Parts: sequence; structure tokens; C-alpha cells
Amino acid sequence: MAGTTVLSLQQFIASLDKSCLPTFLQVCSGVYFQGSIYELSGSEVCFSTGDLIKVIDIELLSVSCEDISNDEKFELPINHTGLFKVVPEEMPYTSVEEMVSLRPLDLESCLPFTFTNRSKITVGNFTLGAGRALTVLSIERRAGEVGHVRCHVKGQQETSAEVCIPLSAQGEFKECESEERFTLREIMSSPCLCSRKFRFINTTKCDRPLVLCPIYQVHAIMSMRKNVLKFPSSLEVDVVDATELCEDVNFVTPLSLTEVFSLPEESFPALVEILEVPETRSLFKCSWLSEMKLGSNLIFHKKSSTAMVLLSSLKSRKSQQFFLVSQQYGGRFRRRPREFNSVYELHVASSQAPALKVGVTRSCEEEGLPALSVGEQLEVVRCETVELPCESNKEQTQFVEALLCLRLQDPDDDDDDDDDDDDDEDEDKVKQENGREEIFLPLYMQGHFVEVLSDSKKYKLKDLGKEFSLPLNVKVVSRDTELEADPLAGFACLRIEAAMLEPTIQASFAHRPEHCFEIPTEWLSMSVHFNKDPLPWPSSQPPKCHLDRVTEVTDMFFYEFRKQGNSDAAPPPRPPKRNMSSSKSLKTPSKPSKKSIEKSSNKSVPSTELATLTLDGKRRPPAPLPPGILTAQPPPLVPRKHSVTTGNARPNTYVQREDSKKKVHLPEIAPDVDSDHDYETVDETFATILKDAQENVMFY
Repeated sequence: MAGTTVLSLQQFIASLDKSCLPTFLQVCSGVYFQGSIYELSGSEVCFSTGDLIKVIDIELLSVSCEDISNDEKFELPINHTGLFKVVPEEMPYTSVEEMVSLRPLDLESCLPFTFTNRSKITVGNFTLGAGRALTVLSIERRAGEVGHVRCHVKGQQETSAEVCIPLSAQGEFKECESEERFTLREIMSSPCLCSRKFRFINTTKCDRPLVLCPIYQVHAIMSMRKNVLKFPSSLEVDVVDATELCEDVNFVTPLSLTEVFSLPEESFPALVEILEVPETRSLFKCSWLSEMKLGSNLIFHKKSSTAMVLLSSLKSRKSQQFFLVSQQYGGRFRRRPREFNSVYELHVASSQAPALKVGVTRSCEEEGLPALSVGEQLEVVRCETVELPCESNKEQTQFVEALLCLRLQDPDDDDDDDDDDDDDEDEDKVKQENGREEIFLPLYMQGHFVEVLSDSKKYKLKDLGKEFSLPLNVKVVSRDTELEADPLAGFACLRIEAAMLEPTIQASFAHRPEHCFEIPTEWLSMSVHFNKDPLPWPSSQPPKCHLDRVTEVTDMFFYEFRKQGNSDAAPPPRPPKRNMSSSKSLKTPSKPSKKSIEKSSNKSVPSTELATLTLDGKRRPPAPLPPGILTAQPPPLVPRKHSVTTGNARPNTYVQREDSKKKVHLPEIAPDVDSDHDYETVDETFATILKDAQENVMFY
């Protein structure tokens, strides 16, 4: 240990002089040692044997009062308004000098005080009787002379006199109770008063002697803590003074990555040591993360705000992958068409990129909804709110969000339309212009669409974000040649989910300083500290760094990113309840062409009011049940066969046979009367079919 005098933390702090701060103390023992952690006022305190604590300030919080008669303790705030008076010492003094020297009160500031003598005192020609009260007025000390106290003595009949008693006078002297009153703050501000016993003036509260002890809030610095530690001096910890041995000690201050990023540019490059490794369930899935071990060294080259994009692979793969890619990525991309599974997805995509054109990849012919056929092309125009009448109450109306689209027709369809004159009335109900038909698709409608692209240009990653809205489907057509292995080159399609500006630290390992990677400071939780070791290269010859521009992340990173970015996004609309019992369809049929008839014999285009939707909440009536199901009589029973009279199998009534194509001749077999079974011997093919049919017959 640093010192030899072991004190409790309470005693050590109470004896500290604030003018001597800062000071070092070392933990010896106590209930807060061996790594136990305690939470005090929102701060975790952990004291282990041998820990060094640098006390930089103390602040008086309260006063601990101990009843010496029964060891009862209680606390009073420092601003307590009650008054106290000093309790005289019970032990008599053997001389005046002892009484004056051992009396803890500063006589110069606490005069006068009164004492008595149990035996008579003779001073020159003056004799003082036993029990006479003497009030000390002053203490007089002169060099080369015997010191004495000047006292006031009250005589008989209210006469008084002053007498000088030498400090060497012998006897049994005892203090008398003083009438002077003190507040808690006055007592704690005087080191002499702090060592005395006091009692309350209000005797109803506590008339017994009390020992008052200050409780301080200690402001200290410890190794491996980034903030100033605050704890009360009442902790049951034994300490020793280690100031003389620890004057040149520098404590290790851990820094998070965000705190490192806030440091000035002059702090880089620097060598750091890892004090806390990233969490096991990290958001990153890259090679450099597994190499970060406790105590290993990193080189922080510089800090910057890096423009990045978040990429994802197709969901059809066994495991979907996600990547954070710097916009300085050197590869080239070509756009790939996006796929949409609902009209709402079309609406979201068209709001980001107007004039969106899509092709239908799966036919959709649902009652009350516009019919779509495979191969048709649609151009999204805008979203409108359409007013519809309620079928249950024609006077009421309701509103539905729908997407106005133009159905692009082939030129051949226009030639066929000129030959049909019978559908002129229907043609007036459909808005047509230059071979385009307006249709309304409700946002809740499900469908399968693919984006129509005519762009085969190669783009840089940073150019894609400038020219197009995200999300965007792309494919790497030329890899980044500066990367040893480009992980993006092997994907048939990648989706650019979002672009971001991330604060990053360019780092590398000390044993491989030229191989650098970027650490997003807001997404990785770890702590480091700057050490004073030199960098592993000459000061004038920094290495040429090769930066990894692609960082693989986990699906947890993707979900956390989406949670932050789309926390207020509205969900897709729910489809309204439709009246399935109504067979009326107010759709306005378009003039069909020969090609469209081949694709769909029931294609029609709804009017601008979306009258095809029935929204009164009624259901379609169920299909009629077979006759006899609801009657009380069960269906007739099929008799079971019990005997066989011929070896020829009867024709299978459950399978239609084509006798003209294939005839099966079965040999006649005599019945086995000794057999215990009642089955027939038939051809294996027909026997299997017959057995399956009989097993499926339900007997009642």
C-alpha cells in the first residue's frame, strides 16, 4: 500500500484541507472492494482493493449525528435551522495549561469560557476557594515569562475581581456549560468545534450528547472512467494517503467513437487501444470486426463525413445480404427493372419518379376490379380520390383512393376498332386519346407489375443518386478494380434502398496500417483510449492506404435503419368491404379488339367513378348445396358384396374405359370355396382403381 496510516473514508475526507486538493488516496478494504458495484445517485461506484482515487473537490452535503449513549445515528441537512450548545467534557484537567491546550475550542475566537476548581488555589496573596467559578477573559504569553490566564471572579455580595492564574497552576479543573449557541453550518466550518460534543437546545428532540460528523460529496477521477465520479464520504471504505507516490500518475480515459469523432483534426492520425470490444450481436458482418480484440491496437487515420448508400440483394436468395457502400465505389452499374406486387407500391414509386411505366406480369380478373392481362403496359398518371355511392344507401357516398393509369394499346388494336360500329355507345364512356385508355386502379388492389426500362447506360454509384429517385434496382456490370474481391459483382440484381451521410473514422490495424476501412461511429459501440506509443511508420512517410469501400451489414442493421427512416410512414390502405351479393357491375366496357378478346373474353374498363366497386359490406351468397344434404333422410347405402360367383371382374364404374382402344381378356378362375376371404381376383390395374374407389365411399 502507498501509506501506513489507514483511515476510514469518512475520517480521511473530514480531515482534508480544500486548499491541498487534488490529492490521491488508495483503497485498502471495506464493503465496496473486490469489484462490487453499487449505484449511488444514478452513478455506478466500483471500488476494488488497490484502486487509486484522485480527489479533486469536496462539497458539504449533510451532517451525521450519533447519539453516543446508544450508538443511534441520523442525518440532518446542512441548512438545518436548529441551534446547538457545547457539552462540557466530564474528565477534569490536572492543570490550567492542560485545560487550555487540550480544549479543542479556539480561545481567541470562543472567549470567554468558564471553569471551576475542586480545590482551593493560592495565587500570590490571593486565595480562591474550592468550587469557585472562573471566567477566562484572555490568555497572555510572553517570551521568557511564565504564561497565565486573566480571569474574572465573582465575590460575595456581587463583588467581582480579576485575577491572573499561571498556566502551571495544579488542581482539578472542569469546564462549565456555556450559553453560547451554534448552527450546524457554524459548527462544520470550525475544525475545533467539529471535535466537540453538542446537544439540542430543544430538549424535547434529543437531550443526550451528540457527536456531529460532516458528510461530503466527493468529486474524484478514477482510471477507466470518462466522467468525474461523485460519491458520499460515508461509504464504508478504508483508505490511505497516496499523494506523494502518485503525483505523476495519468489515468486512462475511455472514449466512445462519437467522442473520438468530436476531437479536432489535429488529433489524427493516432494509435489507440481497444478498451471495450463491440457487442457480440453486432450490426456489421465484415472481416475487420472479428479482428477487434480487447487490448489490440488500431490506427485512426482521419475522420470524415462519408456519403454512403445501403444496398440489398434479392429476397429470392436463400439468405438476403445487405451492404453499406461508399459513393466513391469504382464499379459501374446498369439499371434493372423493379417489381411491384400491389397498386399501392406503384403509387409510392410514381410519387418519387413521375411517368412510371410498368408491364403486367400476371392476369387479374376479379369481380368489381379492372381486368388486367399479361403483357399489357400501363403508364401511371396520378392518384385521385373517387366518390362512390353506397349500394345500401344511394343517398350516401364514400371516397376511395385510386391510381389513374393509361393503358397503352398496340397499333393493331386501333385497326380492329374501326371495323366495329356496334359499340359506339360504350366507346363514349371511356376516355381514349392516341390509343390510350384511362383506367382507375384502387390502391388496395393486388397485382403483379414490372417496370419498363429502355435505359442501357452504365452509371457510377454517385451519379445514380443524382439522376434517379430511390429505391432503385441495379446490377454491377464492371467491378471495382481497386478492391481485392468485389462482393457486389456476383449479384444478378441489387436494390439501392437509401442514401445517407455517415460520420466515419478511417482506421486500420497496427500490423497492417495500409489496409484501411471505415467505421460508422453512430452504428458501432466500442471504447478506446489514445496511447502515447509512436505510429508504425516514419513521421514523414505515411503509408499509401487502400480503402475498403464495401462493408457488409446484417439484417438487423437494415431493420434499424428502416425503423429510423420510416417511423412515420403510413401503412398501405385496407380494401373496403364490398357487396358481393350484388351482381350488378357498373363498369364501362371498352371496345374490345381481336387481340384483347384472345387475352380475356371479359375485359372491361371501369368508369371514372369506380362504380365497379361495391362497398356496402354485403357478402356473396354461398353456392347452392347438393340436393338432399339439408334433408333429414340420409343418402342410400351402397350394399357390400359378400360372395363372388365369377372370376371375371365387373367393369369399373368409376373410370371411363375406352374398350375400342384396348381390350383386356381375363381368364376364368374357379372360385375357392375354402378361402376365408371374399375379394375377387382381378387385373392389378383395375384392382387398384376399384380399391381406391371403394375406400372413398362414405357410408351412413
